[in-house]
Amino acid sequence: MKIIDTVELLEKTIDENEMVLLYFGTNSCGVCVDVKSKVEDMLKKYPKIKAYQVDVDDSIKIATNYSIFTIPAILLFIRGKETIREARHISILDLDKKIARYYTLLFD
Repeated sequence: MKIIDTVELLEKTIDENEMVLLYFGTNSCGVCVDVKSKVEDMLKKYPKIKAYQVDVDDSIKIATNYSIFTIPAILLFIRGKETIREARHISILDLDKKIARYYTLLFD
């Protein structure tokens, strides 16, 4: 996942892409590191999703703008609108099923 660190770049990215997944976490959070690797593996099935990481320690303004109060957190934007929000106790299996539904509708 690419790291994104400014609100302006993030908003432009969300507006210019069909599907954008944002992963919020920190490198000092063991759960965040584990969930991130599982999300990256899952995303291999969805090559058209643009995925970005926001390090909350370095980009607190982005986290605040998107009302991220706990980590890890995942937001999925479709055509500029927040469609999925998962935080803290994230089931990769459930997240995968939700993403698959939207991905199929948009790209298949």
